[in-house]
Amino acid sequence: MAMKLSALLGNVFSLSVLGALSLVSPIFAADLQAIEQRGRLIVAVKDNLRPLGFRGTDGQLQGLEIEIAQRLAQELLGSKDAVELQPVVNQDRLAAVLEDKADIAIARVTSTPSRSRLVSFSVPYYLDGTALVTRDSSLQRLADVGKRAIAVLDGSSTIAILRYRLPEATLISVTSYADAYTLLEAGEAVAFAADASVLTGWVQEFPRYRLLMPTLSAEPLCIVMPKGLQYNDLQLRINQIIARWTAEGWLQERALYWGLP
Repeated sequence: MAMKLSALLGNVFSLSVLGALSLVSPIFAADLQAIEQRGRLIVAVKDNLRPLGFRGTDGQLQGLEIEIAQRLAQELLGSKDAVELQPVVNQDRLAAVLEDKADIAIARVTSTPSRSRLVSFSVPYYLDGTALVTRDSSLQRLADVGKRAIAVLDGSSTIAILRYRLPEATLISVTSYADAYTLLEAGEAVAFAADASVLTGWVQEFPRYRLLMPTLSAEPLCIVMPKGLQYNDLQLRINQIIARWTAEGWLQERALYWGLP
């Protein structure tokens, strides 16, 4: 009797789970054929990250990654206007593709092994890396930092890079870019460490500052694409396009135009 009751309860549980799952529609990102039939490429981008993706004084999106999205639409669909730009916050850059809210993401995403388990990445369109920004004229090269203080975002992967490349430097943790700016203006830190692409926007906003080169690391920025065999055509096409842009020098030209190192 007990065994029959157990089996009955197991069947009920299984049916309940199957019933619940049947109410959930499967989510599948658009493959290349679906994008071509739709006639529009949906791209997740940043709208507050100068000079990669930001809004100009007219409110329109602009920047290197915006140009990449528009030219990709031109290549895939025949018109740079055949693109729908979807601004996302950092924590939603992968989710936009995983949850079928965007076909791809061009939103300052670096390729990492952990992320590669969830999504596919294109070949790099820009090589970013950790850099220092400063207005201290005594800093002309990385060796000049010595034991002086560097501001760095709390919990950032930049901390490990700094401890390896500048082991004598004193690190001061900050919770925001605004806090870092306050420290630098007060002279409590000689530099702020972050991604070179982000700090380029900092220098453009505050021209008294400059980047201290070279970068301390190399981080490839790639286009995020859905994972799966059905997306092979899309991945191959995008990789071929980026490789051609690189060979033609277009990507380097546009990076220089936007002031990127």
